[in-house]
Amino acid sequence: SFALIADAETHMKMACGDKKAAAAVALLDPELTLTMPRAVTAFTGIDAMAHALETAVCLRRTEISIAYSKAAWRLLDAGFDRVLEDPSDIVARAKMQLGAAFAGTAIENSMLGATHSCANPLTAHFRIVHGEAIGVMLPSVIRFNAKDPEAAAIYDSLGGAEALASRIEALTARCDMAAKVSSLGVPETMLPTLAAEAAKQWTAQFNPVPVGEAEMESLYRAAW
Repeated sequence: SFALIADAETHMKMACGDKKAAAAVALLDPELTLTMPRAVTAFTGIDAMAHALETAVCLRRTEISIAYSKAAWRLLDAGFDRVLEDPSDIVARAKMQLGAAFAGTAIENSMLGATHSCANPLTAHFRIVHGEAIGVMLPSVIRFNAKDPEAAAIYDSLGGAEALASRIEALTARCDMAAKVSSLGVPETMLPTLAAEAAKQWTAQFNPVPVGEAEMESLYRAAW
């Protein structure tokens, strides 16, 4: 399992993994989520969706992790709108919570990809909340990864790459989250710097389509 620690000077997130950090038991109680502010519900929900979609296609995926990824996506997709409409809907909350847990299980058996690689420098430089950084990058990464036939086939089993990207865009809009990187106060001149840092992120190596600095910059520009 992994703990995330931010460098006090650079604010860059580091993943520290050790089997001793793994939970023996996870207690999921949706009632504990009822008092979450709408923004926290939105940011964590989008992040969980990214966990489901990135683990499904990354190079470390397995049949077991894919099963968890797909189950996670379907639960999250089914519960998200209802939670936004009625935050007191405990059944929808339970779907979201279980979906997030399944996505976490998928991470333990797979890995993430370019979305998280791009999000971390945005948070480090501009203090953008992780879930919002994920939300602006995920649609572009989905469309980019669809160039890989195996990733495209997995996306197709969940409705197709374009439908998935559009679904994320619709949800972020409904949550009043930023639609573009530029709307978060990121100047265009910073994109090469962000791309260089994103390419060095550990998760970048597991993206189904290889990503170096040039590819990362193209992803930022697509989202900018």
